[in-house]
Amino acid sequence: MIDLHTHTFFSDGELGLAELVRRAQVAGYDTIGVADHADGSNLEFLVPRLRAGARELSAAMTIRVLAGVELTHVPPVLVAPLVARARALGADFVAVHGETITEPVMTGTNRAAIEAGADYVAHPGLISREDAAAAAARGVALEVTTRRGHANANGHVVQVARATGARLIINNDAHAPGDLVGKAAAARIAAGAGLSAEEFQQCIDTAYALVERVLAAARHVA
Repeated sequence: MIDLHTHTFFSDGELGLAELVRRAQVAGYDTIGVADHADGSNLEFLVPRLRAGARELSAAMTIRVLAGVELTHVPPVLVAPLVARARALGADFVAVHGETITEPVMTGTNRAAIEAGADYVAHPGLISREDAAAAAARGVALEVTTRRGHANANGHVVQVARATGARLIINNDAHAPGDLVGKAAAARIAAGAGLSAEEFQQCIDTAYALVERVLAAARHVA
């Protein structure tokens, strides 16, 4: 199992990085990505610390840990420069907090994330078919989430992804230990959103492919 959307107490999570990773390992995950909430005020603080901690824990444990960020409530005009800035700082992946139906995210954020080449759009809410088609064309994944509230739009996300060929990824958006649902629970939530067992596995495969791309890029830089 893999999850690329978790939070530590560097943003609004309840756990430090080491405890989060250990709890994910016990829950059955072999790969975990930390994506603490970020904007222009804290990128330089977050990325180096998460990256150093992720490398240290990956070397000491039998679980891969990746350091990313979730650009959150950033005005659409700032998304592209902040995606580039996060990558320049060494973020393994960059997510953008999408237009969930439960928070006042600015209209246009989904499209800005896609045009900026984020790795995935977190909980994209009632994303338009046009934006989903743009995500498909640019290889940006759309998130199906197990998180309460945000998950209310999962069915819509699945429908537009099917219609446009956009790739899907399934994540917990974990803020607390109980949010790290196992594979069986994630599969049930995916089924509730209308995904078949094969499509659920495709979501997982998409996440692993993203990780392999990250690792390949890191080896190239090294």
